[in-house]
Amino acid sequence: MVVCDTKSRSFKQTFKTGTDAILELLDTHRMSLSGCEHVGVFKALKGTQPYRIVLTHFVWNSTGESAKRKAQTCVCYTCRQHDNRLHSCLYCVFFGCYNARHIHEHVLSTRHNLAVDLSYGALYCFACMDYVYDAELERIAHEERCKAARYQGCSIQSFSSWEASQSEVELLQLNPKRRKITTNSTIGLRGLINLGNTCFMNCIVQALTHTPLLRDYFLSDKHTCHMEQGKEQCLVCEMSRLFQEFYSGLRSVHIPYRLLHLVWTHARHLAGYEQQDAHEFFIAALNVLHRHCKGHNGIAGNNPHHCTCIIDQIFTGGLQSDVTCQACCGVSTTVDPFWDISLDLGPSGSHSTGNTSSAATCSSSSNNHPPPDIGNDNSSSSGSSTSSYSVHNGDTGLMSPTGFDDVPSSLDDCLRRFTRPEHLGSGAKIKCSTCQSYQESTKQLTMKKLPLVACFHLKRFEHSTRFRKKISSIISFPHELDMTPYMSTHRRANGWRGHTQSPSITSTSDNKYSLFAVVNHLGTLEAGHYTCFIRQHKNQWFKCDDATITKASVHEVLHSEGYLLFYHKRILEYE
Repeated sequence: MVVCDTKSRSFKQTFKTGTDAILELLDTHRMSLSGCEHVGVFKALKGTQPYRIVLTHFVWNSTGESAKRKAQTCVCYTCRQHDNRLHSCLYCVFFGCYNARHIHEHVLSTRHNLAVDLSYGALYCFACMDYVYDAELERIAHEERCKAARYQGCSIQSFSSWEASQSEVELLQLNPKRRKITTNSTIGLRGLINLGNTCFMNCIVQALTHTPLLRDYFLSDKHTCHMEQGKEQCLVCEMSRLFQEFYSGLRSVHIPYRLLHLVWTHARHLAGYEQQDAHEFFIAALNVLHRHCKGHNGIAGNNPHHCTCIIDQIFTGGLQSDVTCQACCGVSTTVDPFWDISLDLGPSGSHSTGNTSSAATCSSSSNNHPPPDIGNDNSSSSGSSTSSYSVHNGDTGLMSPTGFDDVPSSLDDCLRRFTRPEHLGSGAKIKCSTCQSYQESTKQLTMKKLPLVACFHLKRFEHSTRFRKKISSIISFPHELDMTPYMSTHRRANGWRGHTQSPSITSTSDNKYSLFAVVNHLGTLEAGHYTCFIRQHKNQWFKCDDATITKASVHEVLHSEGYLLFYHKRILEYE
């Protein structure tokens, strides 16, 4: 949805001054499955062919000629850029950026109130200030998607509406009462029995069952089991049963013994009644769910770069690593998948025994494609697991950005330190493909692709050969998070070492996140306990402490210590 502002209101005022002929047509085309009234006016005057032309040539290409035309011409007619959500005017030949509001300027000057999103083919009405649905245009879009899929040699799954089976009809007849979800509803809230030092598991289960997209997936019965060993050995099937239990409306405490047994079976390093790390359990659970979505009991055959399972669709992002040769300034770029970002809380270089220090760990969806081992790392977080790899963003020899304390005090501080350049030093020279010799280099990590759900792991547990301790410093984190400053496109526009906001790359709603779960660790390394805050509805928060669930305030959540922070995107784009 698009937020209304003063400029948006002017669109409505502009379109109210149409001709008498258009006003007459408006009376016959009210909002319905045939779209908004403005779509009805357009179809009555120009038909559906303009929409089909835009889709065929600039959205879904079904010929080589149209693909070549799209590559050559799909740029904003005002700024000549192509990556700021291009929209095509449906009335005339004009491409404009949505983010930079060039398409808005065109609408104001021409009164052409309909435009097509060139990434997904969605129709936007500037008079209604929203994307609109039209059944006839949706059929055309489906036809063009199928043509493009056949041209590219891909298959496309068409949506089929749910039809109740005879057994489901009988079940519905036996249970005529329907549960209505209200703003103060407690459906989805259930305590979990601690089965013996399993608070770490209970917190992650609460966070996963309140992940909006994961909840929608399991409650819509999308999972089909592919496990050769059967459903009893499938963790995804057990998660599906768990979601049914949580959202059944029951208020009694749930005993997750089957889930614990499956985790012990498929992640043996977590077996036993010793206290485990919540971050380690989170990564292990995603790893097993990822494998079982594909029907694998092992890692072989998985390719995180081309996986479309629900776990990778929701949690996988792309981390870009740019290594710059200090001699010739040549840049080598790699992009690796990740499930979460681990952030150091100690002072820069405080753990460094070599030329680099460990400042961040990214947990990948697979360990089949580890990054190059550059430098030494003699410190690690207790949240490491067999399914994670480490990328080092040390700070030795680098000056901190202006106004940035060496010891982070906020999530933004941690992310800025994570994405600032790192001089690898003389002890970690790499072979430059241009110079054909070993040279010192600078490395910088940025976000190439943002996941739908972003998990940040604050590394509060520090282990070394000399000591073990917990970092209990206060790290503030926001309710709403903007990831634009940490994107690869943002850093490229500013120069790799820039730290100022570029006027050409502004914050967009696409990169904004909302907090929905926080896992906290109370106590010390020797005697600790995990609790979790989860968001039930828009502004309702609850504290989950094993079997006990109590109402919490936003102030309570934002002033908690914070160990794992879960954010989801505010605006989703569907393919």
